[in-house]
Amino acid sequence: MTNSDYLLKAAIKKITEKFNEILVEKIEEATNIAQDAPEILKKEFDSLKESIIEEASRMEKEENVKENKPTNTYQNSKINKAFNEIEAINKQIELFNKKMNNPIK
Repeated sequence: MTNSDYLLKAAIKKITEKFNEILVEKIEEATNIAQDAPEILKKEFDSLKESIIEEASRMEKEENVKENKPTNTYQNSKINKAFNEIEAINKQIELFNKKMNNPIK
């Protein structure tokens, strides 16, 4: 073999090693992000749920002050429906979180 053959083989070997090193590193980063994502999403949805409930309550109180009468059932049913939908989303996030935390079999 000539010097250029060795040089070419060495270049291919080093490029392959560097590519594999980078690939493994990026796969590890992606795995870490995937494991953290369900918990981050759950926290964000919990925070969103709380702010929605607070805003609905504030709006309800504001409406009562304007109309100077108690809340009607229609408003309460809308708030309850929104709350139930938020709870369903939370359950789906929990299931997703459990699936992400279980090792692949």
